[in-house]
Amino acid sequence: MGSIFGHIFRVTSWGESHGKAIGGVIDGCPPHIFLSENDIQFDLDRRRPGQSLITTARQEEDKVEILSGVFEGKTTGTPISFIIWNKNQHSQDYASLKNLYRPQHADESYDLKYGIRDYRGGGRASARETAVRVAAGAIAKKMLSHFNIKTQIFAYTKQIQNLIVENPDVTVIEKNSVRAADLKIAKKMEKLILRTKEKNDSLGGIIEVQILDCPVGLGEPVFDKIKADFAKALLSVNAVLGFQYGAGFNVAHLKGSENNKNENGMYGGITNGRPIIMQIAVKPTSSIQLEKLDPTLPKGRHDPCLLPRAVPVIEAMCWLVIADHYLRQKSLKN
Repeated sequence: MGSIFGHIFRVTSWGESHGKAIGGVIDGCPPHIFLSENDIQFDLDRRRPGQSLITTARQEEDKVEILSGVFEGKTTGTPISFIIWNKNQHSQDYASLKNLYRPQHADESYDLKYGIRDYRGGGRASARETAVRVAAGAIAKKMLSHFNIKTQIFAYTKQIQNLIVENPDVTVIEKNSVRAADLKIAKKMEKLILRTKEKNDSLGGIIEVQILDCPVGLGEPVFDKIKADFAKALLSVNAVLGFQYGAGFNVAHLKGSENNKNENGMYGGITNGRPIIMQIAVKPTSSIQLEKLDPTLPKGRHDPCLLPRAVPVIEAMCWLVIADHYLRQKSLKN
C-alpha cells in the first residue's frame, strides 16, 4: 500500500493526522546499537509544530516512545516499533470538508482511489506523517554512526521568492527560524513570510541538501541507482514538486566541455565520495486560511511556509537512503 520504504533497512509508517497516534516500524536494523528515545527526540523537536510565528499553530509535544526492538539500551535485531501520540487535534475544524475537496490536496485523489477518505486534516496524506520519517531517519543516523560512518547531511532553506542564499554557512542553519544558511537572508525571509501570512497567503521555495563524506560504492545499477532512490525519497515528501542534483536542469544550457567541470558525488548512480548536492522545490502551502476570505470555506491550521519544518524531513529521508544502501553494500561484501 505504499507505506514501506527501503530494501534492507525497511521503514513502515502508519497513522493519520487526527487519529490517536502516528508511528513506525523499522525492520532490518542490526543488533547491539545503542539507542534511546533521546537519540530520536532531538530531530523530532526540530520538526515539531508551533516552533515560531512562521509555523503552524498546532501544538504537539511529539514525544516518541520506543515499544519494541530495544533491550537494555541496545537494539536487538528485531523490529523496532515506536509511537508518537497526537494530542492537539482540532478535528471539528475539518467537519465541513466531508463533502468538499480542497484545492491542491489529496482529498479527491483518495476518494477516487479508495472510495473513502479520512477528511480530518488530510488523514494519511497530511504532513503530520512526516514525523515518522524524522524518527526513522534519526535511528538510521545512529546506526551509521555505530559503524563509524562519518557522513554529514545539511539541508537548509536556499530560496524563497527572490531571496537566495548564495554563500551558505551551514553553522547558522539552526540559529534562525527559517533554517536558512545565511543570517541576513534569513531575517529578510522571515519578514516576507510574516507579511504573506498577514495577507492569508503562503510561500514556497527551494531547499538544498549537502551530503559530505558519504561512503563510496553505494548504489545498485541499473534500476536502484542511489540518485533514483534519493529522488524517490525526496519526491515522496509532502508538497515537494521538483528534484535535481549536481548541475540539474542547468545542463540544458551547457556544452559537454563545460559540464565535465562540474563535480558530482554520484557517477553511474553510485557514490564516489565527493559531496552530493541536491535541491528540491517545495510548493506554497495549499491550506491557506481561506475562511478569513470566505466564511463558508473550512478552517484549519497550517504553516505559511513549509520549508523551515521540511528541512529535518529532507535530512531524514537522505539518512534512510544511505542507511539502506550501506547495508546492501555491506551484505554484498560479506
